[in-house]
Amino acid sequence: MDLQEIMQQETFALAGDTLNEEKYAYKIKQGLLEHGYKVYAVGKELAGFNDIPDDIDIIDLCINPVKGLSLIKECTRPFKCIVIQPGAESDELLAYLDEKKLPYIQGCLLVGLSLYAKDKKKAQS
Repeated sequence: MDLQEIMQQETFALAGDTLNEEKYAYKIKQGLLEHGYKVYAVGKELAGFNDIPDDIDIIDLCINPVKGLSLIKECTRPFKCIVIQPGAESDELLAYLDEKKLPYIQGCLLVGLSLYAKDKKKAQS
C-alpha cells in the first residue's frame, strides 16, 4: 500500500499520546476525525490493538519504537498496513515487520491527510 491507498481506508488504530495537544499523535487523531475517519487511540486511551471493537484497516505508530514494537508483537488482530511515523522507526521494529512479513510503510498521516483525505476527493468531484 502507498500513502494514497492508506488514506482511502476507513478505520485507523493510532498508537501514541493522543491526549497531549503538543504531540503529533494528538494532531493526527484530530485530523483523521475531522476528515471523517474512524479512529481508535492506543497507548493512552486503549491498552492495545486487541481492545479495539471494530476491524482495523490501518495501524499508525506515532510512539516510541520500543513501545510500538511491543504493541505490534501483542496484536492478534488482522489489519491491512502499518504506517510508521518519522521517529517511530527502529532497526528492531523494521526487522520484526520484515521477518513476520507484515505490510508497512514509513510515512506521515498528516501529509496523507493534506494530499489524499477521502473527503477532499469528494470535494474535488
